[in-house]
Formats: sequence, C-alpha cells, structure tokens
Amino acid sequence: MEKVLMKGNEAIAEAAIQAGCKYFFGYPITPQNEIPAYMAKKLPKIGGVFLQAESEVSAINMVYGAAGAGARVMTSSSSPGISLKQEGISYIAGAGLPCVIVNIVRGGPGLGGIQPAQSDYFQAVKGGGHGDYNLIVYAPSTLQEMVSLTMEAFDIADMYRNPVMILGDGMLGQMMEPVEFVKPPARDLPAKDWATTGCDGTRKPNIINSLYIDPAELEKEVDKTYKKYKLIEEKEVRYEKYNCDDAEIIITAYGTTARIVKSVIEMAKEEGINVGLIRPITLWPFPYEPVREYADKDHVKAFMSVEMSKGQMIEDIRLGVNGKKDVYFYGRTGGMVPTPDDIMAEIRKIVKEV
Repeated sequence: MEKVLMKGNEAIAEAAIQAGCKYFFGYPITPQNEIPAYMAKKLPKIGGVFLQAESEVSAINMVYGAAGAGARVMTSSSSPGISLKQEGISYIAGAGLPCVIVNIVRGGPGLGGIQPAQSDYFQAVKGGGHGDYNLIVYAPSTLQEMVSLTMEAFDIADMYRNPVMILGDGMLGQMMEPVEFVKPPARDLPAKDWATTGCDGTRKPNIINSLYIDPAELEKEVDKTYKKYKLIEEKEVRYEKYNCDDAEIIITAYGTTARIVKSVIEMAKEEGINVGLIRPITLWPFPYEPVREYADKDHVKAFMSVEMSKGQMIEDIRLGVNGKKDVYFYGRTGGMVPTPDDIMAEIRKIVKEV
C-alpha cells in the first residue's frame, strides 16, 4: 500500500474516516485544529456530518446522541477543551456508549500554552469526570501508530461499549511523517441491538440512560461496568519493550517522550551503559506486568520515568515496581521537550548512585 506524507492531526482524521466514522462534533482549539478542519472538508463528501458546536460542552453531548443511535462518532480537542467535556464523557461512560475522543495535549494548567505536554495523564487515566469509570486510553508515539490506533479505537469502543481516548500531544499532532492506512484485522463485534434507532412498534423501545435513583440499582450497574473493566484489563493491555534484556536502568516513557528515549538508549550504549525502555501503548489499562517482571530482575538496578509533566505516570510505575527498586524521575513542563542530552545527564547521575 502506498505511503503518504501527512501531518499527525490529519492522519488521525483520515484514519477515523477509513474506520467508518461518519459523524464529528467539535470546537476549535490549538494544537488540534487540523482534525476538525479535515473532517469539515471530507465528511460531507461521503455523506457524513461535521458540525462545529457552539462550545465543547455541546460538542460532547452531540457525541452522546450520535453514539446512542449506534453511529461511529468522534470528537477532538486539547487539554482545556477536554476539561470542559468531562461531564459529557462521564455521562457517555455511565450510559455505556462507544465513541472516540482525541486529546492533543498542550501545556497546563489553565489555558497554559500551545506547546506539547503530557500533563493530562491523570485526567485521562484516573477518570477526569465524576463517578467510577475508566476510558480506554491509547498513547501513540509515531504517526503510523496514530493511524493504526485510531482505526482500532473504533472497534475497541464498539467491542466493549466504552469510550476510547487517543492521547497525543502538540508535537505528534503537528509533525509530518509518511503513513499508510492499513485496516486492522476484522473483529467479531457485537450487534448494536441496544441503539436508539427507532422501533416502529416492532419491538420494545431501547432506553439509554445513566440516571439510577435506586441506590441498589446504581450499585448493580457500577459493578457490571467494573466486570467489563476487568475483562479489558485482561485482554487489551499493550506495550513495547525495547532493549530491556540485561538493561541496568529501565526507563518508562510514552508518546513523544518515548521517541526521544530511544535516541538516549543509543547514546548510553556508547558510554557502556545498558538502558531499556518500557513504552506503555495503553495508558489505561496500564501495563503493570512488564514493570513487575523487570523489577524482579537482578540486572535491573533502577527505574526512571521520563515525562512531559511534573510526574504523573511515575505513580503507576511505583505501583508496578512495588518498592523492589528505586524509581527516579525526570520531567519538563510548560511545553518544554526533554532533550536526549538532558535525559543522558540524569542517567549518569543514577549510575553513580546505584
């Protein structure tokens, strides 16, 4: 299949269309504006609907409506915009509806800046809205992975009746790389016999709701949802191990930061330091198992989490390591991207301590 040179945001939009997304509702915010711009141009030509809502709150509730009707639907935004969508995201999760939500993260808190950051980790993986719920969260590190994970996200959302988030950042969204659009293997997806498609008196009407006045009934629904989450944790964890055999230091990083760490690993080799990388591809469910595996290895002296935040994923790394090894941290914020030299300097410090 022919490769095409595309910007990351446009690659996500095209991947969504090729995955069958016919409806997009959004509101502009930098650095993800190429996604709604692409959808506005392409969707009407294939019989789809693009609608720029009057606000992020409206956009996510339009997603709620389209998802309830069984449509493949997507929205995208950037950090403050995703914050505004959290109430609707909680409603969608509570109603058990499939949709895809893209967050091209910018620096925060508040309006912050438009440069790349990873400071929305907590919001994405710990439930940014109210109530007990989880999104399935993908963290691509290349544009090709942005394509493949976006395509897969629609299937996974339908499989589990759960919202899926693509968590990128401003650098991935704005950079250009060659990509090819290869559809994932077909899954045996469940029928959407729950959707509100109109019954014309031929069956009992479907009702989609997240309101349960009876406490016992609500608890029963939450318990049912958590059985689904358990299944997702068993079947959908994804990660990459890179150069971990015999590594003295295991770095954990995702997205843009993981790309930089791969360069650092080659720099470390030249100095005789063996460094490995565990790259979570799903941030929820988090890949605790490989972290536990390497925490038990004698050749591993320490772990290090490298993030474009003040240290959010490091909490999950510490849970996985469970006190068996020291866990170090290096991070930049405000849209500052860690350089290979920065990370290498931290590795030299760790080598002197362990």
